[in-house]
Amino acid sequence: MDDTELHRERILRHVSPIITGRFIGYQASYTREVRVGRPLAVSVYVAAGIAQLLGSLLRMKPARRSLKELRMGPEFLVTPVRLRDDLGQTYEIEMHGQLPQSALHRGDLVQVRTEPQKDRTLPVKLMQVVNLTTMQPLTPRIPTRWSHLGPAVLLQAAAGLMVTGLLVAALLR
Repeated sequence: MDDTELHRERILRHVSPIITGRFIGYQASYTREVRVGRPLAVSVYVAAGIAQLLGSLLRMKPARRSLKELRMGPEFLVTPVRLRDDLGQTYEIEMHGQLPQSALHRGDLVQVRTEPQKDRTLPVKLMQVVNLTTMQPLTPRIPTRWSHLGPAVLLQAAAGLMVTGLLVAALLR
């Protein structure tokens, strides 16, 4: 190996749930989609459909979304974060969601709590970070399945379940 070759920094995968080190920086962000399970999507879709049917009889405007739209879950931002520990080793962690721009600066001493992801080929996921330089605890915020379904569809589903429950109770008397 001669001196003209570029030296590539070795990125490690950390297995401990707590990593303490210096914040190096963010890498290029991208989006990832969370799928909504078929049973949940179908049950919400059917219950909301019952409420939509009742609403159409009462001339109310329903919030319509297809089953395919419900199954395609929310997209969230994934940002690889790099840290360097006291031994000079570099670690890459995935941050799902966003933090305020002013939360972390290059060189800040941070302590992160991580969890392994379902896909073991991916780096660990950042759950919480404490900026030890400013003593500020930070938690990235990501959209959930419930926020993706939306309040209008969830309210329609709840109304549909109540109507179905009342009909079943009336028929069983």
